[in-house]
Amino acid sequence: MSITLNHTIVPAIDNEAAARFFASVMGLDYRGADRHFAPVQVNDSLTLDFMSVENPVGHHLAFDVTPSSFDEILARLISAGVPYGNDPREPDNGRIDHPLCPRGLYFTDDAGNLFEVMSPR
Repeated sequence: MSITLNHTIVPAIDNEAAARFFASVMGLDYRGADRHFAPVQVNDSLTLDFMSVENPVGHHLAFDVTPSSFDEILARLISAGVPYGNDPREPDNGRIDHPLCPRGLYFTDDAGNLFEVMSPR
C-alpha cells in the first residue's frame, strides 16, 4: 500500500482570508468555507484545510512546482506586493536562488505559516 497525504490543517488567524491568500498566490481555486475549515484543493490527493485558531503557530509547507508554475507564482507575489526570499530566516530578501534547487522561494502569511516553492530550473 502506498501512503499519500490526504489533507492537513493549516492554522490561521482568519481561515477564509488565509485560504484566499494561499489560493491566489498559488493559482488555485478557493470555493469557500466548509463548517470549521476553509479548504484549498492543492492537487488530486491533497487539500489544505485552513482553520481559524486563537493563537496560531505557523507551519512550514513545501511544494515542488514546474518551472512555468514557479514563474506564475513569482509574478503573482510581485504583483500583489507579497515579500518573498530564498532563506526561511529571511523570507523577504527578494531572492530566488534557493540552496536546495535551481530556483525557489519562501513567503509567509499573517499566521506565520512559511510556504516554500521549489522548481527544478
